[in-house]
Amino acid sequence: MTGLRRATMADVDAVTALQQAAYAKNRDLLGVEPLPLLSDYVEIFSAHEIWLMECPDGLQGVLILEPRRDDLLIWSVATAPSAQGRGLGKQLLAAAEQRAKELGRSVIRLYTGEPLTGNIAWYGRHGYAVERVEALADRSIVHMAKSLQS
Repeated sequence: MTGLRRATMADVDAVTALQQAAYAKNRDLLGVEPLPLLSDYVEIFSAHEIWLMECPDGLQGVLILEPRRDDLLIWSVATAPSAQGRGLGKQLLAAAEQRAKELGRSVIRLYTGEPLTGNIAWYGRHGYAVERVEALADRSIVHMAKSLQS
């Protein structure tokens, strides 16, 4: 994927730090810890594809993908707070869609917290539609999908 490199275990601390910084602002909106911050990143590295967007200033974006049998799940798309608003998230979404096509998947999915209406609208502007809302014990998450017909 152009402009990205595949992460290695040597990147786990940097990825964890970026995830912590990127998702911190969602804590107050959600009223609970964001799901990506509840995970063990050593386990995430062993079970998912992790792609990094770097620049001379360091790590700017992380894309975590879970190839599944019938689709590709964007487990996380995160940009460093200092890099937000520069189009990096859009580049990461495009990279995820490219990867889905490389894997022969015609559907890409993601989820976000129901109170994160800005995220839901942003994904909607990029072609993702709400499939369903799932009520968990401590939160509701919005599942979204995009068809990648070429």
